[in-house]
This record gives sequence, C-alpha cells and structure tokens, in this order.
Amino acid sequence: MAKASLIARAQKKPKFTTRLIRRCFRCGKKRGYMQKFDLCRICFRELANRGEIPGIKKASW
Repeated sequence: MAKASLIARAQKKPKFTTRLIRRCFRCGKKRGYMQKFDLCRICFRELANRGEIPGIKKASW
C-alpha cells in the first residue's frame, strides 16, 4: 500500500508530461503497472482469479 502523500502527488498534473506517474487505482503501486487495466500485476491477478475482470481467463495447457 502506497503512502497517501505519494498517491496524491501522482494525481496532480505534472510540470512536464514525461513526469507522469501511473499507479494502480486499488493499492497505489507504481511498479508492475498494466496500463490497459489500470492495475498492478498483483491486483490484476487477484481480480482475474475471482473472475471480476471480463474476458480474462487463466491459461493452462
């Protein structure tokens, strides 16, 4: 869980566009972020295993 101050700073408009920090909307992590789902890899996996993300299925072969 990211600190509230870091989450608030990431939500502000940056001075330059390259300084934009994308964070997971559930937990606030910035590493392992998946832009298509707006989630980090850990939250993505939890929601996918519960079947809460439509169109995502666990791969097994």
